[in-house]
Amino acid sequence: MKNIDVTFQIDEDIKKQAEALFDDLGMDLSTAFSIFLKQSIREQGIPFSVSKNTPNEVTLAAMDAAERGEDIYGPYDSVENLMEALNA
Repeated sequence: MKNIDVTFQIDEDIKKQAEALFDDLGMDLSTAFSIFLKQSIREQGIPFSVSKNTPNEVTLAAMDAAERGEDIYGPYDSVENLMEALNA
């Protein structure tokens, strides 16, 4: 199989970190990239989960309340009440 050159741009620091990691694994960046592509082809997709970290409804409501300055100290009136709830 004939090899071809592929050019892509990446952040310099990310490249250095990746090169150090793959060097520890006994391969260069080109080999690591080839492994990624072969695994992607084998799985017919990206070989790891890619998703947005979307907060659930409870978290979104708490974030909205905090932005409005509401309930930013939690539902407890005192440390004692908090500790009682934690130990329940």
